[in-house]
Amino acid sequence: MEKDYSEKVCICALNRLLGFEPGIAHGLIGAAGSARALFGMTPDEKLAAFGPYSKVAPLLDEHELRKSEEELERLGEAGCGFITITDPGYPALLRECEDAPLGLYYRGDSPPEKVFNLRPQIAVVGTRDISLYGREWCRKIVGAMAAARNKPLIVSGFAMGTDIIAHLAALEAGLPTVAVLPTGIDDVYPSRHRSIAGKLAATEGCAIVTDYPPGTEPKAINFIRRNRIIAGICSGTVLVESKAKGGGMITARLAASYDRDLMVLPGRADDPRSQGCNELLREKLAEPVTDTVHFLDVLGLGSPSRRRASNLEDEIRARYGPVLSPEELGDLLAVAGIIRRRRGITLDELCPEACLPYGKVARYTGMLESDGIISTDLLQRCSINVKIV
Repeated sequence: MEKDYSEKVCICALNRLLGFEPGIAHGLIGAAGSARALFGMTPDEKLAAFGPYSKVAPLLDEHELRKSEEELERLGEAGCGFITITDPGYPALLRECEDAPLGLYYRGDSPPEKVFNLRPQIAVVGTRDISLYGREWCRKIVGAMAAARNKPLIVSGFAMGTDIIAHLAALEAGLPTVAVLPTGIDDVYPSRHRSIAGKLAATEGCAIVTDYPPGTEPKAINFIRRNRIIAGICSGTVLVESKAKGGGMITARLAASYDRDLMVLPGRADDPRSQGCNELLREKLAEPVTDTVHFLDVLGLGSPSRRRASNLEDEIRARYGPVLSPEELGDLLAVAGIIRRRRGITLDELCPEACLPYGKVARYTGMLESDGIISTDLLQRCSINVKIV
């Protein structure tokens, strides 16, 4: 080489050349000792190392290094960066994966070392075609993690449906979140989420990452490569809803292959959007999310610290305030208040007293029961649990 390029520039170039074959890239660096040493090989050394018919050796030239150096300069001017697998800010669990990317392009106001490796990292993923049931439980799951003793970093893929709901729920609940893109860091996919991307990147502890070079478009194959980063970053993955085949299932199976915790939301047997979750349960690759407390312990987050509320209203506001709209929170408080006054009241009796339709009353009592605030018997009579009063 005519110029002595930094290790970061050399890794960036190698990542661009062999991004779809990270195992080969790791092997080359391991054999050469460093990316700089690899690019610094003479023609004779390359011939001895790669043989005369290698497709990789001719690519390891100074032209690629100049391209990477210029790319990193442009990224810096645009407020983005590139973290290599040897940097302290690189996600530690991802580094353990055999197919870990050599580097990640990064956008965020917080430095990488203030985002990764400081707290548990949990992926929340699922279908784009999410149901109302999935939407509600996605927000409940993220809200429960916000109340856990060990509050995690929420990681997802920024897609429509489950992913964006998880990101927004995290931001609303005060949890940091990271979006992993299937494009270059200079783009946002889907474009309708551009304003959310700006808000996310500007929020403390949050970031947008990708291993794709700037200018990469969202091709179908890119999503598979993106999904292994989501699974690799995290110690646990929660699959909210997924058809038998889809990106969420790919991420979930990758998480299982990395020997990470996997939780899924069970669904109806006849709902295509729950086929993937139910399949993983049948295969015993995942544990079910059946309430908003047990799954926290499975993921190592610890159950919520149960401060005795001074009254029922304080308990409900603390639990549901971050995940419900003010109108919904008001309705939930009204339902809980009536149950406290009229122990044993049925759902049919609740409807006229709360001035709410049966569907909403059933939803609110279901939420309160799943979190242990109330109990209902076979006759649908509701009672406040003694430990909450």
